[in-house]
Amino acid sequence: MTEQVLVTGVSGFIASHVTERLLRQGRRVRGTFRNRAKADRLVEKLASKNLQTDNLELMEADLAEDKAWQDAVRDCSYIYHIASPFPLDPPLHREALVPEAREGALRVIKYGLEAGVQRIVMTSSIAAMLGQPGRGAHKMIGEQDWSDPNWKPLGGYALSKTQAERAAWDYVRSQGAEDKFVTVNPGLVFGPDTYDNGGASLALIKLMFRGEFPMTPKLAYPVIDVRDCAAIHIKAMAMPETGGRRLIAAGQTLWMQEIANILRTAYPTAKKLPRRDMPDFLPRFMAFFDDRIKMIKPYLGIFHEVDNAYVSSLTHVLPRPAAEAVLAAADSLMVNGKIKF
Repeated sequence: MTEQVLVTGVSGFIASHVTERLLRQGRRVRGTFRNRAKADRLVEKLASKNLQTDNLELMEADLAEDKAWQDAVRDCSYIYHIASPFPLDPPLHREALVPEAREGALRVIKYGLEAGVQRIVMTSSIAAMLGQPGRGAHKMIGEQDWSDPNWKPLGGYALSKTQAERAAWDYVRSQGAEDKFVTVNPGLVFGPDTYDNGGASLALIKLMFRGEFPMTPKLAYPVIDVRDCAAIHIKAMAMPETGGRRLIAAGQTLWMQEIANILRTAYPTAKKLPRRDMPDFLPRFMAFFDDRIKMIKPYLGIFHEVDNAYVSSLTHVLPRPAAEAVLAAADSLMVNGKIKF
């Protein structure tokens, strides 16, 4: 009998690419959703790629409630917990996202372990690694790095990912199940918006094309293509060596202005793309009035790089060039009608 895999938040950017790969392997997939329209659109697009959507079962489930999760994990051999709250606008209260992210993760893990699953892969974020005081102008991030939840500048999203991942590791260790658990910590995720469901990373590209960034803040983040991110997720499930590890899913680091330059070279008629960096004093001043700017203030001027050699060694996934991921994202946004100029 074909093993069944649970994918939470199945219609999300990363989850949809993971689901495609699972279906191509002939797996049976049970996907949870909160938005029926997005879930139905995913099924239609998967079917258009000649994938066996009869092997995909959809069910509604909310991370904030126990209801449905026992049924969701039933008969599953593996779990991908990818769903997590990620509002485009920052929450009014720093702790607002923590309860759903943390308790939701614990629900999925608890019910999964009770059901006897072989492996749980949880999607965390590089945001759970970067937020530390005392960094210099260059910061190398490794598997053992954690964002400091007591560091006041840490924003609501980063705090929620940090607290959720820490709670998850604490729980699996208390259950003696550390070898059944893996986290994947993606960087800035670009790549093709195949299922027309792109998240916050792709929103950045849309904002650049629309001229909402007349100048770019001096920020640098490691980049991953969603296809490579999905491949790392698949390997995390399949390989015994990944048990108990935090896998950084990120490659080359780009400054925001480098992203704009890549887009401008490919789309020379896009006149609204930013052409220069914003002086640091400007976002620091704007942070007093705009919570979105306040979230990025602690990272201004810091070149964040990742030590990802161990991930490539474990999974044999080599992230493609960051420019390729950026251009694949932009091209698909054009096709989907999300960018016009």
